[in-house]
Amino acid sequence: MSQTMRAWRVTAHGEPEKVLALHDVDVPTPGPGEVLIRVRTVAVNFPDVLLARGQYQVRPEPPFTPGVELCGDVVKLGEGAAGVAVGDRVVGSKIGVLAEYASVPAAAVHPAPAGLDDAAAASLIIAYQTAWFGLHRRAAIRPGETLLVHAAAGGVGTAACQLGAAAGAKVIGVVGSAAKVEVAKAAGAAEVYLRDQDWVAEIKRTHGSVDVVFDPVGGAAFEGSARCVGFEGRIVVVGFAGGDLPRIRADHVLVKNYGVLGLHWGLYQQRNPELVEEAHAELVRLVDEGVVRPVVGDVVPFEQAPSAVQRLADGTTTGRVVVRVAG
Repeated sequence: MSQTMRAWRVTAHGEPEKVLALHDVDVPTPGPGEVLIRVRTVAVNFPDVLLARGQYQVRPEPPFTPGVELCGDVVKLGEGAAGVAVGDRVVGSKIGVLAEYASVPAAAVHPAPAGLDDAAAASLIIAYQTAWFGLHRRAAIRPGETLLVHAAAGGVGTAACQLGAAAGAKVIGVVGSAAKVEVAKAAGAAEVYLRDQDWVAEIKRTHGSVDVVFDPVGGAAFEGSARCVGFEGRIVVVGFAGGDLPRIRADHVLVKNYGVLGLHWGLYQQRNPELVEEAHAELVRLVDEGVVRPVVGDVVPFEQAPSAVQRLADGTTTGRVVVRVAG
């Protein structure tokens, strides 16, 4: 194995396509409890956009390597690393994986489902774990409930549609363009509205209200959701991809008797990794049953990683965009 590798690094804060540069750096050495992974694929996530802009919850100083989700092969074990062996094909999550090799805590690494290729496997962790924890642990969704999913054709949105349908909910999607409608429907949305439609009025007319809202957008999406969420409804706040932070009115929450629930999935990885392991096992079961399959919209070569992250920033993607690093 060579002592150096190629890695994309954020050199200053700004738009991804302008601030990402390809550098030759040392191959990392796995520390205690870590494993070194030869990276096959990296799924692009919105945190990569926020990391480039300096707007993520974690703000490493440039230059640093983004990328938070991968599929690859274990090539070396750090001291005390358990539950994984050299040669295992795995998926995992950690900031800094948009490179030819990555050192990842063994606790954040899971077996890659045999039924998924490298691009789909790389897309399984963050979006599906986020959707799983949002729908099941935070909202406690029940069969027969109505679920409203914003950005329903995106990576985490398609995951929420699939898992909502698998849970026996009736799924309603909201998407940004007509070209994305069929993607959301294929993921399990029974009805899909365009973001610039009066989707609140349509939902009230056809359903009266919704029970659970899955919102990775924020801004107007949250405000509209608060208008159509029902008695004992739950709005799960996943992110603010729309760029606007909504104002939560405590008086409105009280009078309508609904809940607003935050979801920061990364905290589960830090504070209770056993729950993450349990969720992964359930997701693999659903993959094996054919209920769940990540929607991969595009796979691009390693050299085109900056444009892939920029496309996500610009909101022009459907499903997941995956960077192929090797293999």
